[in-house]
Amino acid sequence: MARVVFMCGPAGSGKSTFARQLEGQGMVRLSFDVELWQRGFPGALPPGPVRAEVESDLKDRLVKLVSEGRDVVLDFSFWSRAMRDDYRSLLEPFVVVPETIYLATDRETVLRRVRDRRGVHADDAVLSEELAARYFDGFEVPTETEGPLRVIHPV
Repeated sequence: MARVVFMCGPAGSGKSTFARQLEGQGMVRLSFDVELWQRGFPGALPPGPVRAEVESDLKDRLVKLVSEGRDVVLDFSFWSRAMRDDYRSLLEPFVVVPETIYLATDRETVLRRVRDRRGVHADDAVLSEELAARYFDGFEVPTETEGPLRVIHPV
């Protein structure tokens, strides 16, 4: 049976760094930021239809990979419980219970990391500090009631 990991945390929390480690251990990493970068939206917020198309494509790839028994790490923010529940529902037919890895990075560190970004690669998306602060403040922290949860407090 496939293993699926939801990387969870606001922009700048360290999700991509951790997800790349899992990728190095053999998991397939799916990333909104990488897909957007490849479609010509480096560091910019894409129009709604582009985001919807990317999400649809990523869901299709996730279903295909899981049906092949491949392990997948979803390098998304999973900022809301509703989004996490949506992806859990998508995986139910495959009897896959995803693990959520939440990077509980403090606000100051997150904002500093986002401020230091330069947009030189897909995992270095530039956001305004104001937008990053709104993302952080609006983030819905996952709980154990949602399923398997691992909380990491980056140093």
